[in-house]
Amino acid sequence: MQIMREAIVKYNNIKAGILTEENSGKYVFVYDEMYVQTYPKQFSTFKLPVTTRSYRGKRLFPFFDGPIT
Repeated sequence: MQIMREAIVKYNNIKAGILTEENSGKYVFVYDEMYVQTYPKQFSTFKLPVTTRSYRGKRLFPFFDGPIT
């Protein structure tokens, strides 16, 4: 799998995970392993609860489709 773009996702200035756009145009979000262990109930959105499994989608997840600061 080749990666087109990758972003570090932070929640309250703590690394929460990695968001990847693959060359195929699909998106993958994976919570950071340490974040899962330390903050198992502190999710960034109800549609992406904290888990060790990856989230995959054909479109950018709505939570990430907004202003980035």
